[in-house]
Amino acid sequence: MARGPAKHKDAPAASAVEKHGYEFGGPLGAAAFIFGLPVLVYLSLFLCNDVSGCPAPSLLHPKSLTLARLKTETPWPKEGWSGLIDAKVTAWVLAYYGLSLAMQLILPGVESKGVKLDSGGQHSYKFNAFPSALLTLAALAVGTLSQGTSFPVWTFIWDKLPQIVTTNLIISYLLAIYVYLVSFSVPHPGQTNLSHRELAKGGRSGNMIYDFFIGRELNPRIDIPESIPVIGGQSIDIKLFCELRPGMLGWIILNLAFIAHQYREHGTVSDSILLITAFQMLYVLDALYMEPAILTTIDVTTDGFGFMLSFGDLVWLPFIYSLQARYLAVHPVHLGPAGIAGILAVQALGYYIFRASNNEKNRFRTDPKDPRVKHLQSIPTHNGSRLLTSGWWGRARHINYLGDWIMSWSYSLPTGIAGYLINKSKNPLTGNESREVVPGDARGWGMVFTYFYIIYFAILLIHRERRDEQKCRRKYGADWDKYTAKVKSRIVPGIY
Repeated sequence: MARGPAKHKDAPAASAVEKHGYEFGGPLGAAAFIFGLPVLVYLSLFLCNDVSGCPAPSLLHPKSLTLARLKTETPWPKEGWSGLIDAKVTAWVLAYYGLSLAMQLILPGVESKGVKLDSGGQHSYKFNAFPSALLTLAALAVGTLSQGTSFPVWTFIWDKLPQIVTTNLIISYLLAIYVYLVSFSVPHPGQTNLSHRELAKGGRSGNMIYDFFIGRELNPRIDIPESIPVIGGQSIDIKLFCELRPGMLGWIILNLAFIAHQYREHGTVSDSILLITAFQMLYVLDALYMEPAILTTIDVTTDGFGFMLSFGDLVWLPFIYSLQARYLAVHPVHLGPAGIAGILAVQALGYYIFRASNNEKNRFRTDPKDPRVKHLQSIPTHNGSRLLTSGWWGRARHINYLGDWIMSWSYSLPTGIAGYLINKSKNPLTGNESREVVPGDARGWGMVFTYFYIIYFAILLIHRERRDEQKCRRKYGADWDKYTAKVKSRIVPGIY
C-alpha cells in the first residue's frame, strides 16, 4: 500500500549516507520483537480456540488458573512441543511457496523499473501477482465444487493450523538469517557492483540483533543463471516476493478455509464471515492488482529486509489478520440487513479515502500535468520534488492511513460483542459427544482477540507516520517545515 506524503520526484537520489538512529526501541526492542511476537501469535491461536472457548474458560478465573488445566482447554498437541512440527505439513507449506515462486517466474507479467538507487542503477521487476492469485483461487474453487467443504485443502488447514504456523515461523527465521549473512557480501563503495546491491541506511548500525531485525540489505535478490531453461536470466527479489505473495494470498486462503469449516460445523455460512472475507479479499486483490505501486513504498525504497518484514509478511499478516474469520468459523454472528448496511458504509468510507488519496498521489508523482491533478496546489523543494498542499494531501500529511484504519473497523465489527464458551455433553445411550457454542461468561472478553487488529493497526500507522516524518524531514529540511506549516494535520484532519 502507498505510504507517505504525496510528491512529484524528478531528481536523482542523494548519494550521501544518511545517519539513522535506532527505531523500535533499539537492540532491546528488536530482541523483544524477535522472540515476543511469535509467542503472541501462538497465544492468539491457543487461547481463542475451538476446544473450549474464546477466551479459554480458565482465563476468566485467574485465581484458579493452572498451566495443566489451560493446556486441556487448548489445541495444544498431545505430543507436546514436538507436536508443533509435522513433516507432512512442512512439505505441503514448502510446496505452496514453490508454486507461488514458479508462477512468478513462469507466467508472463508487466515489466517495470524500480526507483533509482544510490549506486545510480535500477532493479528490474516482473509483476504478475494478480493473475497468479486468480489461478490459485480458481484451482481452489474447482476443488471445492467437486468435493464441497470437505475439500482436503480446507480440512488440512483447519486440522493442522498450529503446525502450519510453526512451519511459516521457521521459514521466516531461516530467511532472515540467510539475508543477514549474505548482506555482508554487498560490495563496498568504489567496488564493482553490477547487480546494484546496497545496504539499507537504517540497517547498518553494527549491532547484530538490531540489524538482523531491521534488515541490512535493501533489496536482497537471487539471480537465476541464464543456462536454466524457461526461468533463466530472471531475478527473485526476496522482499517483493514475501510482501505480496505467500502471506497476502495465504490470508485469504485461511479465511476461505474458515468459511468451509463454519459450513461443515453449522450447515450454513453467516453473513458476518462472508462480509469480512469479501472486504479482506478486496483489499488483497486490490494490492495485487496495483502491484507496481509497491515500488514507491517505504518498505521497498527505505527498509532493509530482515526479521521484521520476513516475520511480518509470512506469519503475522496471514495468521493475525485472519483471526476474526477464524473466530466466526466457530461462533457465527448473523448481522441482518441493518448490520450489513452499517458495516458496508464503514468499509466504503475507508476504501474511498484510501484509494482516492493514493490514486491522487500516484498520478501527481507520475505526471503532474495529468488533467485530474494539474489543478492541485504544491510547493517546490530544494531537490526538485514538489509536495502537494491541496486535495486529499492538503487535508492531512498521511490521509491514506486514515482510510486504512477506518477499513480495519469493518474487519472487527462483524464479530459483535465477541466471546464464547463451548459446552460439551455425552449422550448416555449412544456415547456421542455434542457441543454447544454459547456466549456465557466469555461474552465481551473475546473482543480482546477480535478487536486487537484495530488497536494494533492504529499503533502501526502512527509509528509509520512518525518514521515517514523523520525521513521527510531529513530529505527536505527547511522545505518540510514550510510544508507542515501549510498542512498541519498528520492523519486525522483537525484532530491528529
